[in-house]
Amino acid sequence: MENEFDPLNLRALRAFYEIVRNGSVTTAAIRLGMSQPAVSRQLHQLEQTIGFELFHRDHGRLLPTPDALLLFEEVALSLNGFQRLQSLVSDIAGFRLGHLKLVAPPSFCEGILPDIIASFTQRFPKVRFSIDSHNREVSKAMIANRSVDGGFLILPLERSDLRAESICNHPTACVLPEDHPLAAEPVLNPRLLKGSPLILLGFGQNSRAVVDTAFMQAGVLPNARIETHTVASACAFAARGLGVALMNGLLARPYLRNGLVLRRFEPVMSNEYGFVTSSLSTPSRLLSEFLIDTKKYFAELTPPPL
Repeated sequence: MENEFDPLNLRALRAFYEIVRNGSVTTAAIRLGMSQPAVSRQLHQLEQTIGFELFHRDHGRLLPTPDALLLFEEVALSLNGFQRLQSLVSDIAGFRLGHLKLVAPPSFCEGILPDIIASFTQRFPKVRFSIDSHNREVSKAMIANRSVDGGFLILPLERSDLRAESICNHPTACVLPEDHPLAAEPVLNPRLLKGSPLILLGFGQNSRAVVDTAFMQAGVLPNARIETHTVASACAFAARGLGVALMNGLLARPYLRNGLVLRRFEPVMSNEYGFVTSSLSTPSRLLSEFLIDTKKYFAELTPPPL
């Protein structure tokens, strides 16, 4: 039957390591910032624990036994491993290491997320990101089963296994070329847009249904020339004069170039987005820090004039 002994004391192992490495208790004590008697006590305690001598005493000198030299190799490896573990713990605690996996709609990936991540990595430069983009239902499933840490989704979610924090809420607006006849109007509505070619987002999604309802209630059949699923492509089509694009005004902000302008749309239709995590687990400290930066970004973001 193998001998059983008390758990090894880390301080005693360090004392043993320094004595063998430096050849004297005096030097070991200096290296460890301890008194010589304290180092001697640690060594004695280690010998008592393991049940065999580690040094021969010869006229005040300590000579390591063959067993001690064999043990020294493993102790050196263990102490180096423990030092690496301490360094890793320190890096994790200080957010110097980490990996965030996120899912977001293309409109976030292309226009907003780069700014948020750029700001976040200034604080935590060694954090890595994996960004994915899928349709809304797939994104919800990925967050719920924790394939990703979290993601950006339009609200509401209507799922009990997801937790959402609202991050932005901005109304639908119209994006159109500055030389478009309707650009002279400060506010556009279904009647003014009657017959005009439209660029619409998200066919089959809740946000698109809201737009269709607004036109239906006004007794206007929308002239949907182009249907697409990204804000970037909708704005690109509008810039080429292919129609008036209806979208979240805040998400359109990064694309207001190439002669594009934004006009308010009535009736007001809210577009609320949230940062979503699984309700079955607690967000990591790193993810919580990312959410803080995300909220700060939207709080400081100047909405485009409507």
